[in-house]
Amino acid sequence: MATLVSTIPKVRDALQATFRSGLTRPITWRQHQLYQLARMAQNERELICDALKKDLGKPKTEVLMAEVGSVIERAVKSAEHLPEWAKTEYPKVADWQKSWKPTLYKAPRGTVLIISPWNYPMILTFQPLIGAIAAGCTAVLKPSELVPTFSQLLEEIVPKYLDPNMCRVVNGAVPETSKLLELQWDHIFYTGNGRVARIIATAAAKHLTPLTLELGGKSPVIIDSAYDIDLAAKRILWGKCNNAGQICVAPDYVLVQRDKQDELVKALQKHYNAFFPEGALDSPSFGSIVSDLHHKRLTSLLSRTKGKVVLQGRADAARRRLEPTIVMDVADGDSLLEEELFGPILPIVPVDSFKQAIDFVNARPHPLVLYAFSDNESVKQQLVSETQSGGIVFNDTFQQLAVNELPFAGVGESGYGNQVMKHTYDTFTQLRSSIDMPKEAEPYLAIRYPPHSEEAVKALTAAVYTRIPPSRL
Repeated sequence: MATLVSTIPKVRDALQATFRSGLTRPITWRQHQLYQLARMAQNERELICDALKKDLGKPKTEVLMAEVGSVIERAVKSAEHLPEWAKTEYPKVADWQKSWKPTLYKAPRGTVLIISPWNYPMILTFQPLIGAIAAGCTAVLKPSELVPTFSQLLEEIVPKYLDPNMCRVVNGAVPETSKLLELQWDHIFYTGNGRVARIIATAAAKHLTPLTLELGGKSPVIIDSAYDIDLAAKRILWGKCNNAGQICVAPDYVLVQRDKQDELVKALQKHYNAFFPEGALDSPSFGSIVSDLHHKRLTSLLSRTKGKVVLQGRADAARRRLEPTIVMDVADGDSLLEEELFGPILPIVPVDSFKQAIDFVNARPHPLVLYAFSDNESVKQQLVSETQSGGIVFNDTFQQLAVNELPFAGVGESGYGNQVMKHTYDTFTQLRSSIDMPKEAEPYLAIRYPPHSEEAVKALTAAVYTRIPPSRL
């Protein structure tokens, strides 16, 4: 059930009042809320799995691994690390400034809005919330209307575990989201696509609200012809099959040297048969497409491709099912290269050189992640130096998300801002600078007051005459 639009400003106002009351400031209180979030994920996991099965056809194992388990682990670890993260810092400064007590306080940003997507609705709702709670913020959660069972479940279970004075769920579609975006927030964290991100950024600009935008794009795979093609195919296909390819870090297309294309296709076919001996159409290990609209979009892209379909995935529109489909000999300008696929279609683009592959990637908007398969360290360094992407992953796909210590972020069209563990905490934390000037410093400050003597001017402008070392180029 959608939240009444007329009540949304009152929800925001109540959360702002909570923040100003200081309720969320004590570290022990924040830790308790984080542990409660972990308990919610653990205790309600069956309901969560059932909801995502109904909404997305998600396999239970996938939900427990990639969503429920990740929320529990990161909430607990964030609670454990929070005292260290929240420590006031005293930066090293020059001796003559030490008496000023330069200090960095870790201040929560305030009342924040978290808008999450449908594809991984559990982790992509609560991963930002973990950081917001850890930082001491209050928050509104706006889950996607495309997963109605899950979103309704959140409205029911969140207040049973988390303090409703600190966190509220707002459900609905465009009218409810539009009302949320009319309001002032201290930070907005949005995960989704670039089209909606532009709407959110425009709304946020009216209030000068800072943003984190976790978007997507076409994440390419480049295969070095000297790499083990069979292993590359296995790891690429696994990454593509997660949530039926409906994830922002799914391998979108593959660039491989022309003389290795047939070998890659055969390896992909082999591993598909191993993953799904009876096909993926009815496999409990393979998810469904989120909506009829997205199913039609994907089948339309396939109907227009000029490439050669070498693994024909069966489709069942009534159940929104689409098996993995592999298309070779895809050329620049093809329908499969028009937009982020966000589905179980894998185009293979043959190239004549590694340099051509790099140029192909660089001619397009910066992806969220660039995947590359190579054992050659100079090749890896070339990719790091000559391309741009939110992340770069060598010799695997998808698994980078399991590393809690690495920030997850885009660049350019794939978004900006960081998340995961401390990086999420930092997103919702303001570094509040401070000095405390002692009275005893007054004799040393005398030269700053006018009128300035010649000696004072010389001292005050000394930095202008700093020696600059000669260039070695």
